[in-house]
Formats: sequence, C-alpha cells, structure tokens
Amino acid sequence: MFLEKINSPEDLKKINQGDLPKLAEEIRQDIIHVTSLTGGHIASSLGAVELAIAVHYVLNAPKDKILWDVGHQAYAHKLLTGRRDHFKTIRQLGGISGFPNRKESEYDHFTVGHSSTSVSSALGLAVARDLAGGKEKVLVVIGDAAMGNGMAFEAMNHIGHLKKDLIIILNDNELSISKTVGALSSYLNDILVNPIYNKVHNDLEKLVKKIPRFGFGAYRAARRFEEGVKNLIVPGIFFEELGFRYLGPIDGHSIDELISKLRHIVKLKGPILLHAVTRKGKGYKYSEEYPSVFHGSGPFDMESGRKSAPQREKRTFTQGFSEKIVELGERRRDIVGVSAAMLDGTGLDKFAEKFPERVFDVGIAEAHAVTFAAALAKGGFKPFVAIYSTFLQRAYDQIIHDVCLQDLGVVFCLDRAGLVGEDGVTHNGTFDIAYMRHIPHMIVSAPKDIDELKEIMDLAAGVNQPFSIRYPRGAELVPVKSGKEKEEIRVGKSEVLRDGRHVVILALGSMVGVSMEAAKLLDKRGIHACVVNARFVKPLDKELIEDLTKSHKKFVTVEEGVVNGGFGSAVLEFMDQESIKGVELKMIGLPCEFIEHGKREELLRRLNLNPEGIADVITGTFHFGITI
Repeated sequence: MFLEKINSPEDLKKINQGDLPKLAEEIRQDIIHVTSLTGGHIASSLGAVELAIAVHYVLNAPKDKILWDVGHQAYAHKLLTGRRDHFKTIRQLGGISGFPNRKESEYDHFTVGHSSTSVSSALGLAVARDLAGGKEKVLVVIGDAAMGNGMAFEAMNHIGHLKKDLIIILNDNELSISKTVGALSSYLNDILVNPIYNKVHNDLEKLVKKIPRFGFGAYRAARRFEEGVKNLIVPGIFFEELGFRYLGPIDGHSIDELISKLRHIVKLKGPILLHAVTRKGKGYKYSEEYPSVFHGSGPFDMESGRKSAPQREKRTFTQGFSEKIVELGERRRDIVGVSAAMLDGTGLDKFAEKFPERVFDVGIAEAHAVTFAAALAKGGFKPFVAIYSTFLQRAYDQIIHDVCLQDLGVVFCLDRAGLVGEDGVTHNGTFDIAYMRHIPHMIVSAPKDIDELKEIMDLAAGVNQPFSIRYPRGAELVPVKSGKEKEEIRVGKSEVLRDGRHVVILALGSMVGVSMEAAKLLDKRGIHACVVNARFVKPLDKELIEDLTKSHKKFVTVEEGVVNGGFGSAVLEFMDQESIKGVELKMIGLPCEFIEHGKREELLRRLNLNPEGIADVITGTFHFGITI
C-alpha cells in the first residue's frame, strides 16, 4: 500500500516512478469507496488522478502554487496533501470541503467552486512573485469547458501580453457537466483526431532530439517549420496566437509522459499550455459510462452504481420547472430556453428534446447567457433563463445593464436558491433576493411549492418586464396545506394561509411550509400565529401588510436568504417609509456569512430555519425585535 504512507507531497516523491500507476489505482479506489458513502464529484476527480500525481511529483508545493479550476477534480490533490485521514469526512458537516478551501490547507491557495477563475488567479500570483523577486512556479489545471468561459480568455490574453512564466494544463475530457459545447471544444477535438498533425509533431520532435548540439538557429528553424505545418493543418493555432507555447496533446493518464513533459516545461520561460487528454470517470465502470450522472452524485452502491438507499423519490422543484416549461413551449412558439452548460441540472433537457431549435446552451458563460436572452426578448421571444442562483451572480452587470435598464421581458429561473447542502459555501444561493430586489423593473418572486412554481411561471410568461423566480434544491421541505380557498395569483399579491391574533409570520418561498408547522407548535404554547405566503419580495404586498398592522403589532419575516437586504429588509423599509408606528418586527433568515457545507436539513436546523427554531425565536427572543 502506497497511499497510506503519504501525508504530504514530500512522501509522494519518495515513491519510485514505476510504482506511481499502483498509487493511482489506490487513490481511485479510495475516491470511489468514500464517495459511495458521502456522494461527491466523482467523475471529474477520477479523470484527474494522474494529473494530480504528476504535478505534485515534479513541483514543490506549497511553495510552488498549484491551482485547480472549479476544484471538483481535486480529490486526488486532497489525498496527496495531508488530508488522507480526513477524506472520509468530505462534504459532511464539520468535515473537509468537496472543493479547494484555503481555510483547510496551505496547499489550497484559494477557496473555489465556480468555473474559470483560476487563470486570472494564477497570473496575479505570477505577477506578485516577480514583483517580490520570487522563483516559485505557478501552475493551473483547467478543464476544456472552463476554458471556454470569457474570464479565462481575458486572463489568457493578458498573460500573452505580459509573457509571465506560468504553466496551464488543459484537462481535455470533452465534458463539463453536460457535453461541452462551443467552437473551442470542436477545435480541440480536431487537434486530437488529426493524425497528420500529431505525426508531424512527433516526427519533428524526434528529429530535433537527434541533432547532437543544435544551436538557437537550428531550434528556431525547427520551430518555424512546426508552426508552418500547424498553420496548414490546424487553422489559427489558437493558443500560440495568444502568446502561449503549446505542447500536446498528450495522454493525461500516462504518468510517465506527464512527468517527462512537466520536467521539461518547468525549465522553460514564458507562458506554457500543456494539452492533456483524459477520460472523465476513469477507473470506475459506471462513471465512465455515465459521466454526467456521476459529475455530482449522492451516495451510491459501488457494485451496481445505483443509489445505495433506493426509495421513492420526491418530486423536485427542478422537475416541476421542467414539466411546466415544456407545457409552455407547446402552447407558445415564442417560448425559448437558455442555460449555461446546465441543461440537465436545471431541467431544460426535456424542453431541448422536444424543441431543440428553441433551447440554447451557451456553455459556461452566464454573462453571455443573460445578454443573449435580453436580445431574444428584444427580438420578440420570451426567454426563460434557467441558472443556479450562485452562478447567476456572475452576470450581475448584464442583469442590470442589458435586461433591467432596457426593461425586457426575460424570466430568470433561479434553481438551487437558498442552502444547497454538501456542495457548500461556493454553491449556496443565499444572495439572490438581495441582489435582485434593488434593481429597477425587476419582479422578485418565490413560490411556496411546486404547484405554485408552475402558476408563477404561467404568470411570468404573460408579463413584459424582467421577472425572477427563486426555488430551492430538491423537494418541498414541508408540504403546504391550507383550508382556505385558492385564489388566482397576481403580481405582488400575497395570500393569508392561516389566521391568528398574536403574531403575523410573513413567510417566503421554501419557508412557507416550515412556518405553517411552526405555527402548529406555537398553538401548543398558547400563541396563535397568522401565516402569510408572501410570494413576492418585489413588488411587496403593501396593502395586505398595512392592513395587518391595524390588528397585529408583532411581525416576523422568514426567508431562506441572507437577511441583509433581503425580504425582511423590504418589509422593514416599507414600514419605515409609511411611518407605521408601534410595530415590532423580527427578521429570521440566513446570517451575512459564507455558510459551510453539510446536509441542508442540518444547516437549516442550526440556523433556526426549521419549525422548532422559528417557534423558539418567536417565543423566546421576540423582545429583541425591531420597534418602529
């Protein structure tokens, strides 16, 4: 056993190079075993095992800086950098993160989880090194899908201008979460399958190596010859035109070839791009066959590849969105879907199957997705932009400048709003209420359940202004049942689900069912709560709230979003603007913090966003509320 002896990259260097493939197999088995119990990003990490071994074998981390773009491919990196004994706690409450985390290890230079940030970070580290007179190496591992993002291009353009010593390993597996789309992906694939280019490249390299003492002139002539061939066969020589020395493609699972190339590369000056071809999910039959399924999976049975605790799955909000967008598409030819490399994750895949000409996967390019959708709306179509809440943050300026300033009818469907659980701090969708509600023209809504999600989507399809709908990951926390007669949903109108004379609970979205359960607990304590399904943060149902202040003096707002600038703040601002006096208001929501990973239910319980927590806050600490 080699893995059990490794507590740092220094221990890795003591292993004979010929034994490293055995180590790779041990690492794969450990990743498969642990993730079968905890879930995780399996396929990406299995595909990058040899890359992690080779990089740490050649470089001297943590002095040399190694950056993993997104970071979901970094499990082997974690195992090699002192976290082997804690690896079984990955993604669990109090355990290690599923992504690089700078609080966790000196080998993780940034806490990451979003795509395409690594190249910019690497350039910043390289410039800082040179300004400080350092000599350390800076290396990035980035996937082909992430390389297609505009931020990566911007950074590469800057690197080519500055000519800094920096190494980029392009981990090319042709897959992001769904199949990679875009011209860059096609370009890379053309290189891989072109036997003429590869033969010329390899023959030229052998020829040059046979010249015993070739000088700079011979080397330069050889390079010119190679560039000429590449210009003939691979139009554009994309990376070299950006200022990089391009090497590859090579087998990303050949440790010997990787180490050989890296030992050569670290001696070179200037920006280098090493193109390594890997297989996502390598080493585990089911993740190789179904890499998208095993991109991010829950616990599973190792033998069958199936989820380890088969049980009847609850209907999710994502499924509800998927069903409704197909229905809307059948009724209206102007309905189009837009996603950023997440057709499956957002539920747009079913719409794509039925209306392939009306769905657009733009790749990992959220900013482009939003402006593209704005122009579709300007052109007479009704775009539904389905993006996870945390990733839509990347298009904040485009939401303001290209959608809201133009007052265009784009519908934003924010999946995974609120806490997402094990994916943790970089994936929690905690800020969207705050970052959406202050933008002019934007309607901000949150349905209480899946049926209401479908109704609000119907409503949004008929409204000609920016409209956002937030909904959580998974199923409803608590089914919402009310004895009151159902009313047609109108923009900015709430509904009273339950009458009560002591306190008004204004609940939003995922917290409506939870607040209804809290009200039942309060009944047992002699406190009778009125529960309101707010539905809309903006426009706020001012008429109902003002009416309730005439009969109630204690109010509580409950939301699965950051309190600062959120739904509760909107209610507080309204009461202040209207000079409503004598009312106590307590806001319950997420703290203004980056919340770490753990099961969603565990986190909500810790943060008092479960029925018992809400009831306890109301009964035990209500006197700490805000008096207006």
